[in-house]
Amino acid sequence: MDRRRLGKSAIVVSDICMGTMTFGSQTDEATSLRILDKCFDEGIDFYDTAEGYPVPPDPKWVGRTEEIVGKWLKTKPRDAIVLATKVSGPSHVWFRSPKREGMTALDRRNIMVAVEDSLQKLGTDYIDLYQTHWPDHELPYDETMEVLDELVRAGKVRVLGCSNETSWGLMKSIQVAERLGTARYHTIQNNFSLNNRRFEDELAQVCRMEGVSLIPYSPIAGGVLSGKYQDGARPDGARFSRYLAMEGRQAEMGKRFVNERSLASTARFHEIAREAGIDPVAMAVAWSKQHDFVASTIVGVSNEEQLGAIFAAKDLVLPDEVMRAINRVSKEIRYPMG
Repeated sequence: MDRRRLGKSAIVVSDICMGTMTFGSQTDEATSLRILDKCFDEGIDFYDTAEGYPVPPDPKWVGRTEEIVGKWLKTKPRDAIVLATKVSGPSHVWFRSPKREGMTALDRRNIMVAVEDSLQKLGTDYIDLYQTHWPDHELPYDETMEVLDELVRAGKVRVLGCSNETSWGLMKSIQVAERLGTARYHTIQNNFSLNNRRFEDELAQVCRMEGVSLIPYSPIAGGVLSGKYQDGARPDGARFSRYLAMEGRQAEMGKRFVNERSLASTARFHEIAREAGIDPVAMAVAWSKQHDFVASTIVGVSNEEQLGAIFAAKDLVLPDEVMRAINRVSKEIRYPMG
């Protein structure tokens, strides 16, 4: 397994990161702990969580994921783990966090309360990578970057990152950090997959020029690229099976991931994988890793059986002919997720 640097920071991580957003909801504690152990044994040293997990967001179990990760962390040498978590962004925009009665923001009070709560749940005195979960473009970046800098100087956080950020927001944050002389974002965690290549349009260039690493989530497009939603299938317990039966934001997200174009591109990608003799999930993860602006690809599973295809991607390098075939599909079915 390759190891790559997070931005311009001192932290180097495995190029696969285990995401934990289902731990405590879809995945029970015992299964979650076994998954984490197996990942560690396979050489994965980078783990990502958030104060607002697990999903779907719900006050009845919010924070449970960090508690599970914290319990597991006690069984491993702390220095052997690179641990990432996130502070919830503002709840007045497209998403309402279950934390702090939905009154979340990226101001001083919320960030300070969030980091202390995460440290307590995780059972550690420092977080390796602390990320803003989604931005607030109406709030000046000065306050956010100043308080995050305080956490770095206090030793509670090693490096900073953002998530679900735009090209403007990432550049603005870097400019503010340079002007104020504060710590800056070294990573950005955004959606990036064979079915969603929009990151390459603008943000990839920002990352290359400014020394910021993408740590992409949903490389399997929320499970769609596994093929489990093909031909109208709605597997029991699957995230988008649930979302498509709901209303509001969840239903819209379900339609974004599972639609005629995304299923058509998935079918084409499965043909490419079959011809190359590669598991389609392993191909999707390997494709994500095969970008110069990507440091580590965040994967997620809800059961141990799904780990096999993930581990198959550890040392997989897709040949040029496979990459060209993938690019042809992306040109013919442009932006299948909109």
